[in-house]
Amino acid sequence: MLLLAMRIQRNKYVLTEGSIHALIWALLLLLPYLVSTAANDYKIGPIPGLFFTISGFIHMGIFYSNAFFFYPRLRNRKYWWLYIPVAILLLFVSFQLKYYILAFWFPDVLKDMASYKFIFGPSVGIFFISIIYRRVADKIRLEKEQEKRRTEQLSTELKFLRSQISPHFLFNVLTNLVSLARKKSDRLESSLIMLSDLMRYMLYDTQGKKVSVSKEIAYLNSYIALQQLRFGNEVAVNTVIDTEEETESYTIEPMLLIPFVENAFKHGVNYLSDPQIDIHLLVKGGQLTFDVKNRFDEGNLTVHDENSGIGLSNVRTRLDMLYKGKYTLLIRKEKGVFHITLTLVLT
Repeated sequence: MLLLAMRIQRNKYVLTEGSIHALIWALLLLLPYLVSTAANDYKIGPIPGLFFTISGFIHMGIFYSNAFFFYPRLRNRKYWWLYIPVAILLLFVSFQLKYYILAFWFPDVLKDMASYKFIFGPSVGIFFISIIYRRVADKIRLEKEQEKRRTEQLSTELKFLRSQISPHFLFNVLTNLVSLARKKSDRLESSLIMLSDLMRYMLYDTQGKKVSVSKEIAYLNSYIALQQLRFGNEVAVNTVIDTEEETESYTIEPMLLIPFVENAFKHGVNYLSDPQIDIHLLVKGGQLTFDVKNRFDEGNLTVHDENSGIGLSNVRTRLDMLYKGKYTLLIRKEKGVFHITLTLVLT
């Protein structure tokens, strides 16, 4: 299906370019009959209309043979020097054709030496135009190929980053469930059901595309609820989500907000007597503002954890890739409070 779509897109481009060429040449070939009259033999200056049209076909031969065959095949190859005699021969053949056509059908035109520049000059002009066209077309094609490679590379990197988030997330959640299992908590079953919903979202709803903001918010709420099942009243979680009716029409990179909340539960619970986490999400006027605060124990910041930081560094990289120039991320540590504020322009 993807291959068919690529072929259709390529054929559409060729058709568009071909239509432009056909229109330009049609105007040039018919120009004498558009700007002159039969009484004047459809002349453009000293050139009869019929000869002007016949010359147009000769110019087409010069343009396409040089732009699509001689120049691309010889100019940048090992035998580039062959291009010079080929170019001279191409122009010489066009001059000869024009001369014999004039001599056979329009001998009177040859008697006017001043008209020669209008007869033979266009062949040289079209020849150089064909070179310019080829160089510009090659530059555009190269830029498109480079852009395509950059897009494919970004897509590959984004898929890697998304795949990196999933195991990191599952590692943290499963650690929470192990804690519930050790306590033989009645909340374990409901936690497993909630985890299955979260995994369904990760596996089926977030593959290779953005999701609606409302879906991401639902996912965020489920994760917070899962954590509250684990900690119960041990952690004070204050959640405020304020959205507009138009939220459903906005999309967002999936699993973009969850690392901030993960980080708050991971570092804002242990070693604290009264842990508290504040989460505020606002969607207004096409802009999302996400604010997360958690207290932390400054005395345990030096404890090394190989998995710490994966989520935050990952989300920062994805923000740079997908929302460059459209987001601000502030991370602050003040008086035992870790505070992040993400402002994002939605699409």
